[in-house]
Amino acid sequence: MRLENCFERRLLRKIKPSLEKAKRSLAVAKKKLEEARVAFDSGLLSSCIIMAYTAMFHAARALLYKDGIQEKSHVCTVEYLRKKYSQELPTYLINALDAHRIERHEVLYGIEFVPTKEDCETIIEDAEDFIGKVEKILRLK
Repeated sequence: MRLENCFERRLLRKIKPSLEKAKRSLAVAKKKLEEARVAFDSGLLSSCIIMAYTAMFHAARALLYKDGIQEKSHVCTVEYLRKKYSQELPTYLINALDAHRIERHEVLYGIEFVPTKEDCETIIEDAEDFIGKVEKILRLK
């Protein structure tokens, strides 16, 4: 979906920019990442995928809150990052967010995807990197 369509369909909409909400969303991201690690250590691989993706998503939302954008779509959140943060966030991390969005969807609603330890190690590593980059962006601006 194109970014313009996201705004037209009100899947993204303008709100008052809030660094406070951005900071709270980043704090939630870090908490969810810790929950993902606990799930992984406990052998709860599906829960690990869900929590690690949620961590990445909350970090992404932090950038949107900073910019004064409310999301109602995970896909549109990814598109917003592609258009507005392609200079600050490496493409591989934006692509990882999108790929992990699909994995999370499959874990929740699919019947064929069974996450592996390697899947969990990858998503945890990506979430750590993503959160770190978002944290740097929030400090720079």
